Amino acid sequence: MPASLYEMSILAKTVAAGSLSAAARELGVSTAVVSRKLAALEARLGVRLLNRTTRRIALTDEGGRYHEACVRILSEVEEADAAAAAQRVEPQGVLKVALPASFGQKHVAPLIPRFAELHPKVQLALSLSDRTVNVIEEGFDLAVRIAELEDSSLAARKLAPNRRVVCASPDYLHRHGTPQIPQDLVRHNCLTTTEFHMIWEYRDPDARPGSVRVSGNHACDNWTVLRDWAVAGLGVALKSTWDVRRDLEEGALIPLFPGYTFGRDVAIYVVYPHRRYLPAKTRVFIDFLAESFGPEPYWDRPVEPRRGEPAVA
Repeated sequence: MPASLYEMSILAKTVAAGSLSAAARELGVSTAVVSRKLAALEARLGVRLLNRTTRRIALTDEGGRYHEACVRILSEVEEADAAAAAQRVEPQGVLKVALPASFGQKHVAPLIPRFAELHPKVQLALSLSDRTVNVIEEGFDLAVRIAELEDSSLAARKLAPNRRVVCASPDYLHRHGTPQIPQDLVRHNCLTTTEFHMIWEYRDPDARPGSVRVSGNHACDNWTVLRDWAVAGLGVALKSTWDVRRDLEEGALIPLFPGYTFGRDVAIYVVYPHRRYLPAKTRVFIDFLAESFGPEPYWDRPVEPRRGEPAVA
């Protein structure tokens, strides 16, 4: 390590340890060596960084600013070294992944045979559940979440958008009529997730925001149940396109309000613990999912025309 980086590392270690003697013990050198290196650093910079004794240290104002920069620089060097080393490491070991049940079954599980071909030494353990797992406490390497992410101690990477469509079965529309604009939904039985009344937000074809208060007689917090209810003609549903793609293709569900977009800033993310060194097995799986889905995932491609009907975007 160049002398300047070594001096920076001694400063950072000293501040973290709380004293020169404690830093010396962690570094495996004498307290005198730590003191000399800090003095050399201050002499080179021409400023005093620490007010210190063998028992106690305190950063000066200049020292505080310099220490902050040192920590950032040393972290970047460490991450660069780790990233370069990771390219030489073959991904291997157990990888624990938490997935939303329906999304995992439909769009991740079918990809695993291909991933296994690419990385045969990775032992993949999938957990499919709609509950929000605690990634760190439950020992997961990563989790896929379909949500509007809140501030978190976890790192996150966006895998794909989560577009939504308001839809209903042909039978329901035949019996109750087809709503032409979102405000017409106030007269329809809408399938909701947690309450019998909800606000569905949208943007019209001119990108103007709006919302409609919907209500209905049936609510469920399970995505698959809501889809099944919609297909059975029980009501109108607001569904993610990844969940109802096949139903739209087969005509079991009819999309409503062409040109409108529904939902807030919800997307499909992978979250994982913040680490300076991301294990190769985790990195390659995240990259694999991102490449498999992409900014325009396959479930958002236009639905092929069926029985002379126009294509649905």
